[in-house]
Amino acid sequence: MHAFDVLGDPVRRRILELLATGELSSGEVTAVIQREFGISQPAVSQHLRVLRDNGFARVRAEGTRRLYAVEPAPLQEVDLWLERFRGFWEQRLDALATELARGKRERRRNDETNDDTDDTEDTKDT
Repeated sequence: MHAFDVLGDPVRRRILELLATGELSSGEVTAVIQREFGISQPAVSQHLRVLRDNGFARVRAEGTRRLYAVEPAPLQEVDLWLERFRGFWEQRLDALATELARGKRERRRNDETNDDTDDTEDTKDT
């Protein structure tokens, strides 16, 4: 399975978010995922297996518990691939931020001008 197929599923992305905070038992992961997505324990186990089989998570046994953790290597590979596109988006997002700031300044200036006009009209009324 391709990395983006693995990461394309919202349940698997959420599991990775949970595991990014540290090692969790399969029961802890299942409880959160069942609560948030309303899926069965076997479905959560299947998602954990996809993550494990594709190298995104590792598991170790501790007594009767299975503890899962993020395996960073495949995520780093995805990050390296995405790096080629960051410059493209960063330029556009910077331009958008500039335009938003410009619009905010203009609205503030217009509001101040309107406030001054209102004050002048109030003075004329008295």
